[in-house]
Amino acid sequence: MTQKIAVAIIHGAGTPEEDFAEEIIDGITSRFVKKMSIKDAKSELVFEPVFWSSIFEPEQRVLWDRMQKNTRLNYQRLRQFVIEFLADAVAYQPTKIGNQNYDKVHAVVARSINKLREKAGPYAPLCVISHSLGSVVASNYFYDLQFKRMNMGIETRKCTSQTPIEQCETLSLFYTLGSPMALWSLRYMDFGSPITVPSAKIQEKFPNLQGEWLNFYDKDDVLAYPLKGVNHAYHKAVSKDVAVNVGGWLTSWNPLSHSHYDTDRAVINPIVDGLVRTWKAVNG
Repeated sequence: MTQKIAVAIIHGAGTPEEDFAEEIIDGITSRFVKKMSIKDAKSELVFEPVFWSSIFEPEQRVLWDRMQKNTRLNYQRLRQFVIEFLADAVAYQPTKIGNQNYDKVHAVVARSINKLREKAGPYAPLCVISHSLGSVVASNYFYDLQFKRMNMGIETRKCTSQTPIEQCETLSLFYTLGSPMALWSLRYMDFGSPITVPSAKIQEKFPNLQGEWLNFYDKDDVLAYPLKGVNHAYHKAVSKDVAVNVGGWLTSWNPLSHSHYDTDRAVINPIVDGLVRTWKAVNG
């Protein structure tokens, strides 16, 4: 019996459809099957989309309705974009009061990893693919597990059992797409500390496993930045900053490229290479 690979996909800021991960799942799966010479290769990857914007969507709708009462605002579509995208970043920030959104969002991540554990097993190598603000969510979530557990909220703790995959002991692959994490580093002294990829624990169980953290960014994407230059710790933690040119002829040359990482071959192919390499390492 083989060891499956667990793959969590975390979307960025905004309010995507619940099927936001279908395209990238299809792209990864088809390429993975082509590269693997085994029967039913498709079943060796277990995917779980992390739909965390469900926490903010109802409140954003209420706020938008209230802002339009008794006034006529210009640029309504642009304002709605600001509420959907920038408000997520503001609302997500941790606070000292209870019942905070930071905890609610991380509880969604925890429940998703719990589902991966049920389908792929407690020792399944974990691959995390995160876009935009989702990369900050993922980084914070795993940083709390690895280094600062006192930051974990009540709801997140309730959703996190003691299995290796849920304790961040099997984190093997981390892919950040269009990440603004460099901007978040301004919140910390000396620009902060990154998570550890791969986890030292999983290399104890699978000594041949070589994990990686690839950070994909488009030079035309004003929200995305390379990470190795943030500080010495990030330089050591991030395997490679990968410059790509994502999007079509209308979007690849401007900031609209931010929404097109999930369908670009220059992004998908290295992710599939990492998954193939990891599967072979843990399955001998």
